[in-house]
Amino acid sequence: MLSAGIVGLPNVGKSTLFNAVTRTRKAQAANYPFCTIDPNLGVVTVPDPRLETLSKLSHSQKIIPAAIEFVDIAGLVKGASAGEGLGNQFLSHIREVNAIVQVVRCFEDADIHHVSGTIDPIRDIEVINTELVLADLASLQKRHDRLQKEVRAGSKTAKAEVAVIDKLLPHLDAGKPAITLELTDEEKAVARDFFLLSSKPTLFACNVAESDLAEISQEVATNAAWQHVRAVQEYARNHFATEAVVISAQIESELVDLSETEAQEYLRDLGVEGSGVSALIRAVYHLLGLRTYLTTGEKETRAWTIRAGDKAPAAAGVIHSDFERGFIAAETVHFDDLVSLGSFAKARESGKLRIEGKEYVVRDGDVVEFRFNV
Repeated sequence: MLSAGIVGLPNVGKSTLFNAVTRTRKAQAANYPFCTIDPNLGVVTVPDPRLETLSKLSHSQKIIPAAIEFVDIAGLVKGASAGEGLGNQFLSHIREVNAIVQVVRCFEDADIHHVSGTIDPIRDIEVINTELVLADLASLQKRHDRLQKEVRAGSKTAKAEVAVIDKLLPHLDAGKPAITLELTDEEKAVARDFFLLSSKPTLFACNVAESDLAEISQEVATNAAWQHVRAVQEYARNHFATEAVVISAQIESELVDLSETEAQEYLRDLGVEGSGVSALIRAVYHLLGLRTYLTTGEKETRAWTIRAGDKAPAAAGVIHSDFERGFIAAETVHFDDLVSLGSFAKARESGKLRIEGKEYVVRDGDVVEFRFNV
């Protein structure tokens, strides 16, 4: 299962957010640096309202959603790449996850200490990015030096690695994360073996106060928190080509013990339309390069996780290896077409229910039944 690490400076709300995302109270959330030392792990279901709709259509007995893993990682401080704070431990935990959710503090609270003394989300982001880049620079330089003997011996693999490292080093030295360097597909394949920290897909979670969330979500706020959020969104777009999700970790943590109906009512009373956690989980799912196809019947309606670009046989193999080995065809209709037409029979009559072969790239939201023979 792919995982996303929740990362940030101490006291920005990482553990509170982890508890909200996983709907648990596993992570200690306290007002002092490094209250998280060992990472907390939690499997999170991906919110998908399509499952409920399909379940009603098929009179399914149960619903099984997709899932991903979140990891709450210890807070980082300036100098982590040189071992400051829990630096080496922190960096090794980041290396193990597939993507990063960087939590950025966008709220003022005199009772909650900030390690730098003031609220400045862009400065905080750059502290973390700098430490990741410095760690990558050190590991690449060591690798570069180690490969020289093999290059002199004529190793093609070593030469290919050094060529990519020679592209990465000046890019990183300019303070830019590895993920923003344009590489060919072949170069990306080589770089994947470097396991660079700054090459991980990243999105930002702007953690705002309960009192600011409603105005910010409606984009009518003019206060400092809104200015912080706008700055982070612009930074995310320009420096990472990614998004920044607005969330109030404190509000979301208060929803943990409520039923879905109670939670929706609570959010409405605050003037907020939906849960920021749900939006964050879906964003992370897509950030990881994951997509969902659906199966449905009387027994169950289920979301199956595939990678973007997977063809029908690979998608079938997610259910069982026999489905991929003996793949014949995929009977598929997109969820939107199925719901608008109201039944599989009408989808078939209208030509929206199609028979696809081995080269078909399965789309997010396809409702599929596989034909196979082994």
